[in-house]
Amino acid sequence: MKNKPGRRDTLKKLAAGTAMVSLGSPLITTAGTGKTVTLKPGAGKIRHSACRWCYNDIPLDTLCEEGNKFGLESIDLIGPKDWPVVKKYGMTSAMGNGAELGIAKGWNDPQYHDTLIKNYLEIIPQAADAGIQNIICLSGNRNGMDDETGLQNCKKGLQKILPTAEKFRVNIVMELLNSRVDHADYMCDHTPWGVELCDRIGSDRFKLLYDIYHMQIMEGDVIRTIRDNAQYIAHFHTGGVPGRHEINDSQELYYPAIMKAIAETGFTGFVAQEFVPTRADKLASLREALQICTVA
Repeated sequence: MKNKPGRRDTLKKLAAGTAMVSLGSPLITTAGTGKTVTLKPGAGKIRHSACRWCYNDIPLDTLCEEGNKFGLESIDLIGPKDWPVVKKYGMTSAMGNGAELGIAKGWNDPQYHDTLIKNYLEIIPQAADAGIQNIICLSGNRNGMDDETGLQNCKKGLQKILPTAEKFRVNIVMELLNSRVDHADYMCDHTPWGVELCDRIGSDRFKLLYDIYHMQIMEGDVIRTIRDNAQYIAHFHTGGVPGRHEINDSQELYYPAIMKAIAETGFTGFVAQEFVPTRADKLASLREALQICTVA
């Protein structure tokens, strides 16, 4: 009886498959199944996006044109001025931005509420007109604030914009970030805190962006957390741990199993690649990531 292939064997096969893709193959072999799907948007159970900032040295038109060839449907974290560009290529921005004040200045601090409310009330109708379903928001840093005060302040501010979000059918989505390595002092750094805020707000238009990289650093137990909190999650980001680089066998997370678990929850949104490529050919790294994250 032959031994079953291990994690590294599977990922090495995926990497080999990516080499074929880069030569023009129209198919992706999905992890651990041997099944193939056509390399085109919407081919598998996971819808694919990529975060713009990871590919800032590639013109947006080029990123869209080339990404479209291997299943990319969306570019994350772009604002209103770039939405027409992705639309030109039949794509969307699965997680729009442009209203936030940065990571440190967020909804947990009332001194920023007036500006944030103005910004979000302006961008929500623009997003709806452009067909953008999600707009990112951030808790902000603690600056000595306790969790309960942060929850109360976030709820008070966000309730001022959610009637407009509900009217235009746009989701306001707070990102979970790690405060241990990348974003010291950030408040929304654990899933239970974000879930508690969702429960207190009580709107279907307020959800969480579950960043797999960040939550592996803070919590681990990624698959169980996703399964237990699927109703609160509108969007996912990826990244290799440690280092936030490629999601292949150079890091500790096994993304094929994570993607399968996401698909099994019935999730119909997007998974966006948010790793910093180490290869000179960044698009090759992106192709590989989409292959790893494809679920037939």
